[in-house]
Amino acid sequence: MINYKKALVENILPFWLDHAMDEENGGIFTQLDRTGRIYGRDKSVWFQGRALWVFAKAYNLTTQNPAYLKAAECIYRFLPRCTDDDGRMYFTVTADGRGLQKRRYYFSETFAAIGCAEYYKATKDPEVRATAERYFDVAYECFTGVRQNPPKINPENSRMKALSPVMIMLSTAQTMATMDGTDKARYEEIARNCREEILHGGFLTERALLESVSAEGNFVDAPSGRVVNPGHSMEAAWFLMLEGVLSGCTESIEAGKRIIDKTWPLGWDDKHGGLIAFTDVLGYPPMQLEWDMKLWWPQCETLIALRMAYLLFGDEKYRAWYEQVEAYCEKYFVDAECGEWYGYLHYDNTVSTTLKGNIFKGPFHIPRLYMLMAALDELPGVDGIRKYAE
Repeated sequence: MINYKKALVENILPFWLDHAMDEENGGIFTQLDRTGRIYGRDKSVWFQGRALWVFAKAYNLTTQNPAYLKAAECIYRFLPRCTDDDGRMYFTVTADGRGLQKRRYYFSETFAAIGCAEYYKATKDPEVRATAERYFDVAYECFTGVRQNPPKINPENSRMKALSPVMIMLSTAQTMATMDGTDKARYEEIARNCREEILHGGFLTERALLESVSAEGNFVDAPSGRVVNPGHSMEAAWFLMLEGVLSGCTESIEAGKRIIDKTWPLGWDDKHGGLIAFTDVLGYPPMQLEWDMKLWWPQCETLIALRMAYLLFGDEKYRAWYEQVEAYCEKYFVDAECGEWYGYLHYDNTVSTTLKGNIFKGPFHIPRLYMLMAALDELPGVDGIRKYAE
C-alpha cells in the first residue's frame, strides 16, 4: 500500500524540483531520463501550465513548502514567452521560450488557466487571477468556435465531435470556479453544460464511453468511431463524479459509476494486469499500434475513479479493483531505485523506455493522483473530495 503523502513530498515532487526547474530562463524541462538527467531542452507548453498547477496545488493542499511556491513562480513568469501575439499558446518552445510548434488544440491554454487559478489561490495576486481568466477565455473561444481553428478532418465529408475537449473543459471550469472574486456562476454553468454533453451528447452508450461520435451524437461504425480510450473513460468518470459532488447532481455521480463498470472489462488486462491504451468497442483490431501498451496516466485515472466510486457507493468490488491496480502500479511503474514512475510498459509489463519525462509525460497525472489520495487518506468520504476540489 502506497503512503501517498510521504511518497509525494519525498519522492515525486523532489524528482522534478531537483532536476527539471530552469533557473536561467524560467519554466520547467520535462525531457528527463530515468535518473533525472535532461536529455532535451525544448519545452512542452502543456507542462508549463500543468506543472504550475501541481506545485501551486501541493502548496495549497498538502504542505506550504516554500520550494513549491518558488517553483510555481518560476513557471508562471515563463508563461508569457509561451504565448503568441494572438493570445494563443504554443505547443512546444525552445528553452528560452521561442515558439516551435503551434497546434490547433487549445489544451495548452486550459492547462495554463488551471495553473494560474491555483497559483492565484496561493498568492491572492489579482494579476494572476486575470491571467487565469484570460487563458480560459481564449480556450473557451476555441471550444465554442468563436475562434476558428483548422479542422483535423474535412467537415464536408465527415462531421465528428470528440470527447476529450469536453471533459477537459469540464475540469477546467471546475477549477476556475474555485477562485474568489471571479464569475463563479459562469464557470459552474460551463461545467454543467459540459456534463450534459458527456451524458447526453451521444458519447455514453450501452457498450462504452466513446472517444468520437457524429456531430449529431450518433455512433459511427468506423475505426475512428469505435475507438475507446479506457484512460480517458476513467478520467471522465471521476470528473463526472466530482461534478456531481460539487453540484449535487446525482445523475452525474451515477453516470461516473456506469462508465467505470463499462470500461473495466474493456480496458483491464486480466492476463498481465494494467489498463491498456486503446480498444475497439465492437472487438475489431484497434488501429492504434500502441493499443496494448500500459501507460502511466490511465493507471492513475483508474485509481482515482475506483477510489471515488468506493467512497460514494460503498461497493466492495471497487475497493478490490482499486487494490489490484495499486499493487500493479507499485510492482511495475514505481521506480524504487531512481524515483518517480516509468511511463511506458509493453503488454507484458516490461519497460518500453526508461525515460521519466518527455513532451507528453511530466509532473501532472502522478502528483495529481498522490495529492487526491493523500487528501482522502486524511479526510475520507465526500468531505475529502470537496477538500481536494477547493
